[in-house]
Amino acid sequence: MNISIFGLGYVGCVSLGCLAKKGHRVIGIDVNQEKIDLINKGLPTIIEKDIDQLIKEAHIHNMISATNDYEYAVINTEVSIICVGTPSTEEGHLDLKYIFETASQIGKSLISKNTFHIVAIRSTVLPGTNEKVGKIIEETSGKDRNKDFAIISNPEFLREGTAVNDYFNPPYTVVGCDNETALNSYLEIYKDIDSQIERTDIKVAELLKYVNNSYHALKVVFANEIGSICKNLKIDSHEVMRIFCNDNLLNISPSYFKPGFSYGGSCLPKDLKALKTMAHDLYLKTPVIDHINESNVNIINLASNRIQKFGKKRILFLGISFKAGTDDLRHSPSVILIESLIGKGFNVHVFDKNITVSKLIGKNKSYIIEKLPHINNLLISDLNEAIIWSDVIIITNYNKDYENLNIPNDKLILDFVRIKYLEKLPNYEGLLW
Repeated sequence: MNISIFGLGYVGCVSLGCLAKKGHRVIGIDVNQEKIDLINKGLPTIIEKDIDQLIKEAHIHNMISATNDYEYAVINTEVSIICVGTPSTEEGHLDLKYIFETASQIGKSLISKNTFHIVAIRSTVLPGTNEKVGKIIEETSGKDRNKDFAIISNPEFLREGTAVNDYFNPPYTVVGCDNETALNSYLEIYKDIDSQIERTDIKVAELLKYVNNSYHALKVVFANEIGSICKNLKIDSHEVMRIFCNDNLLNISPSYFKPGFSYGGSCLPKDLKALKTMAHDLYLKTPVIDHINESNVNIINLASNRIQKFGKKRILFLGISFKAGTDDLRHSPSVILIESLIGKGFNVHVFDKNITVSKLIGKNKSYIIEKLPHINNLLISDLNEAIIWSDVIIITNYNKDYENLNIPNDKLILDFVRIKYLEKLPNYEGLLW
């Protein structure tokens, strides 16, 4: 199948590589020339496990290309997948302008196209967006929905750091559509992926991503609150949660239920805020949802207070991205914590092998420049040199290399992820265990 993908960020880049791996020819569309050039050189636009090899192979076999010519892309493909960003407004609503701009571009492109076209929305959007996108395409193209084109809501459930594996092994595939013929054709994309297909109402499909991510956020803060209680009672919080998670009938699954540091990234904060705002707009009281972020911020404050009590000024962070295996700094709790510590007069350095400021692009780059404009001065490339310099070592992301670190006893360790090898050291402390 010939497929065009609008947006070459995390979801778009992963989709590009994975669809090409399954034998589809894919054209990526983006307004960012740097992203276009990377794809056309066989390079990914993100740091993500396995995606570099997928993009490289797809490029070698001429299965992928990228352009800013949206009309060319639509005319030469049967399916367009929308993967553009939906950032939060200051009030907590989603800013859907990129979705609607993309819909307008697709509509303009369909004016000169005589064959039926399928549009799939993978971006996280509010219920009712599918309908609005359809109206925009009708208005700009002069064509009719379900006669000349169809729109499918197909939310993604990719986790940064494991996105490629998640694409090929999803928990389920959710599709909402009001055109059965188009839906059957679109599902050919998933024919070689072993996953339960959930055909549902369009608005159900649109809302489901918010429900999932808000619940994931709840799981994170719930495990952290349990960890805080257990630490004060001198109880092993990981043992408590291990047993708790063994109940896979009522407690559902162990994912996210692990005491550690606060959640961050581009999905959980944004989607939780959107769901909270949605409930507020409907004049509903949702005290649990309203306080999830408060609990999440509380863990950042707890970590800050613990670091301050050490009475040491030279702080080394092992990891700054919001999650191991990614270069995504957006809403990273480590960035927020570092920003706070610097403001309190601490001297902070960072070691993160996934972060190279010169390679950051798009929203990721603008976010870190706003929060830590002097980040280049914080980064240290030599891990041993960084350890020697430090008084306190903060481990925020898991890396197997950290299991063999030679850390002198005069260096204090505060672990946010629980590296078992280090627990035997006399200078070790877990954040919530």
